[in-house]
Amino acid sequence: MSLVTKAAPTFTAEAVVNKEFKDIKLEDYKGKWLVLFFYPLDFTFVCPTEITALSDAYAEFQKRDCEVIGVSTDSKFSHLAWINTPRTEGGLGNVAYPLVADFTKSIAEDYGVLLDQGMALRGTFIIDPNGVIQFELIHDNGIGRNVNEILRNIDALQFVAKHGEVCPAGWTPGKETMTPDPEKMKDYYKNNPEGWQK
Repeated sequence: MSLVTKAAPTFTAEAVVNKEFKDIKLEDYKGKWLVLFFYPLDFTFVCPTEITALSDAYAEFQKRDCEVIGVSTDSKFSHLAWINTPRTEGGLGNVAYPLVADFTKSIAEDYGVLLDQGMALRGTFIIDPNGVIQFELIHDNGIGRNVNEILRNIDALQFVAKHGEVCPAGWTPGKETMTPDPEKMKDYYKNNPEGWQK
């Protein structure tokens, strides 16, 4: 069952932040946009490509007043060891955002991404400044996420929240949006006949 439009399940957990152990709470992020993502396990294959890509793009998230938190069911000690492993050896190096240790698996369970084997699926949740989940994507662990698509979805969600208009397929900032009204939406279709008929 989807969590979209529902309050994000709250948690307090240990995380590795700037190579130190720290307790973080979901409530600490109220008032900002937040990307909360789950990944299966430390020291695996696809995961470091995603975690480092999100870290390298962290400035782009901050431009959008958005924070990032990564979560897996590993321990904080495993997180720290992986961060202390160079990227050239399959490690993470420095990570710009917290990696949460969901060792009890309760956070993954609350967000509906926990597998029977005890690890998480790849789940991406975008939470608005009021603590409400506005976007959710959960998929199999064999494929990595696209950071640009996450940023595009944040841009679209923020545009809708600010302007009340809606964003058609493939929308990016600067492109035309639609007024969610049976008559006014026709303006979009008249101006973009080729775009939606393909």
